[in-house]
Amino acid sequence: MKKNVAAILVSILITTGISAQELNCTVVVDADMVENQERRIFTDMETAFAQFLNNRKWTDDNFEPEERIRCQLIIGIKSQPSVGSFSATAQIQSVRPVYNTNLETSTLALTQNYADQDWQFEYTESQPLDFNINNFTNNITSILAYYAYMIIAMDYDSFSSLGGTQYYEQAFTIVNNAQQTGRPGWQQFVNPPRNRYWLIENLMNPQFRDLRKGFYEYHRLGLDKFLSNPDEARSTILEVLKKLQTAYKSRQNSFLIILFMYAKSNELISIFSEGDINVRRQAYEILIEVDPTKADEYQQILQGG
Repeated sequence: MKKNVAAILVSILITTGISAQELNCTVVVDADMVENQERRIFTDMETAFAQFLNNRKWTDDNFEPEERIRCQLIIGIKSQPSVGSFSATAQIQSVRPVYNTNLETSTLALTQNYADQDWQFEYTESQPLDFNINNFTNNITSILAYYAYMIIAMDYDSFSSLGGTQYYEQAFTIVNNAQQTGRPGWQQFVNPPRNRYWLIENLMNPQFRDLRKGFYEYHRLGLDKFLSNPDEARSTILEVLKKLQTAYKSRQNSFLIILFMYAKSNELISIFSEGDINVRRQAYEILIEVDPTKADEYQQILQGG
């Protein structure tokens, strides 16, 4: 059993009835910007991409239906340069439950300003979605598989210290294989360094190893124990913020840190709006340093709930 969750969870995402292995992913294809009389292709995409993500076995572990990782993929088609060729953006979000509550917390949030802007792919109706981890087959299955492994790795990292390592390695293999194609999103030399390459680079970089350990401490030792001992949980999460601060001082433009704060800022305000004022003040000082654009919002921590 990968994890032991005692409650039936209320999802913040729309879920599907598709049978799943590790993932329970909703796929939405929004093609309102494209003038295409054959709208059926986009419905076909939704079904095919969801089946690729949900029906494939990505790990050697066994999941119960309630253990499957809830996630959502929203693909916004920007243009169709030629028949069967598409340019799109994609928003990807995954969540995991908070123990003994009906709440969920984001583990990966590539949405709004941080959506993946570089989805260029070819697809025809009823196209087989072939994938081989050792070789680049096509761009769409490489992108889908990359995010499948990222979602799983982040979920595993939140339940055991560095638990997602082998799945980050799989994602890195996909990146290395795809770089030879010259397709956007896989390349190292971009500015700012925010794409699929840089996200996995940050996660695999030893410089961020303590922060990855902090991902487990934040979720399993902090959030999951918050209901039973909120003061201890806050202290644990404060120590994670200190690791985040150390990483920030080393690489202020880290995509990993940016995404962590994007996913967790509102949650952190809620966590630290109560409790010992010294703990709250320390959390506030760290947050306004690593995430200065939201300094006004973090004032709520000092003001209290």
